[in-house]
Amino acid sequence: MIQHTDYKEEAIHGRYITMDMLQQHCFPKLKNDTTIIGNSVKGIPIPAFAMGQGKKKILMWSQMHGNESTTTKAVWDMVNFLGSSHKASKTILESCTLMIVPILNPDGAKAYTRVNHNEVDLNRDAKNLSQPESVALRSLFQQFDPDFCFNLHDQRTLFSAGKADKPATVSFLSPASNVERNITPSREAAMKLIVSMNKRLQKIIPGQVGRFDDGFNDNCVGDSFQMEKIPTILFEAGHYQNDYEREKTREFIFYALVEALNTIAADKISDYSIDDYFSIPENDKLFFDIVINNPEVINPNIKAGERVGLRYKEVLNEGRIQFVPEVAEMGTLEGFYAHQVIEGADLLDFDNNPSKRAIRSILLSINE
Repeated sequence: MIQHTDYKEEAIHGRYITMDMLQQHCFPKLKNDTTIIGNSVKGIPIPAFAMGQGKKKILMWSQMHGNESTTTKAVWDMVNFLGSSHKASKTILESCTLMIVPILNPDGAKAYTRVNHNEVDLNRDAKNLSQPESVALRSLFQQFDPDFCFNLHDQRTLFSAGKADKPATVSFLSPASNVERNITPSREAAMKLIVSMNKRLQKIIPGQVGRFDDGFNDNCVGDSFQMEKIPTILFEAGHYQNDYEREKTREFIFYALVEALNTIAADKISDYSIDDYFSIPENDKLFFDIVINNPEVINPNIKAGERVGLRYKEVLNEGRIQFVPEVAEMGTLEGFYAHQVIEGADLLDFDNNPSKRAIRSILLSINE
């Protein structure tokens, strides 16, 4: 059985992953040459590289949003696996040719922002192609002429897998190619490929796989590539319990990527049913990072029976991401869940706990 720990790229970890880190630690290990597909707004080269020599062509790109780095880590774990002597890796490389863009938005990665240096969301620039990074990806798409596209992202901790008390640790989407959201042949193929990955993930994170909203937007890259009749899959790396650095989630994305490649290489996409795709629960926004019960113990201005829901703001500070809690919502918060629940009384003793002290300060700042 394939074990992620055998292939994990230890040189990159945590939430802050930049092109400089890849150039220092990862690209030198490649056996394959890189190709510069374009430059960022600030002039940083955007490299891509190919693996394999098979007829089935797969294009994948990560960190289109600069602050979504989990899939970049998983991609390098996958690269290590494909470079190994494992029988499955050899089969994949004989059947498939992969074209990989590890970081599409290097300026956003360095600044830890969703947008690029011009403050444009590259995933809303598929039609206008107003940014050099967008042009680079579109040009690569046209030149490589893929049979499949993997669009690799992160999603926030607020997402649940349906209405259950389960975080959407991994989510998928086969994007629509028109407003009617018709199930075209390319969309059907993407759905079936997602089912293969979901079956693998249910064995290790049961109930923690979600299905992303399929509202159509032709400015989104995935939708635009699906419009070109190329099966395209959106990957969303989400929250796993107590894993804010997303080191466990990278493991699950790794397994999903390997499963997808195995399914494509073995021509087994038709073995799966789109009915199973629609049985994956659709994402909902039901999680807070922290919920405070009985906060009136700390602040009597808060009404009894109300709870306070906090969500973290991710802040780049000296090369590390800090998770700063902020009030997101107050009320009974019925039907919502929390990654952590804290009783107000537990915040009375806070002197030796900076986290509790910060949360207590937030509660004291609330005026009803």
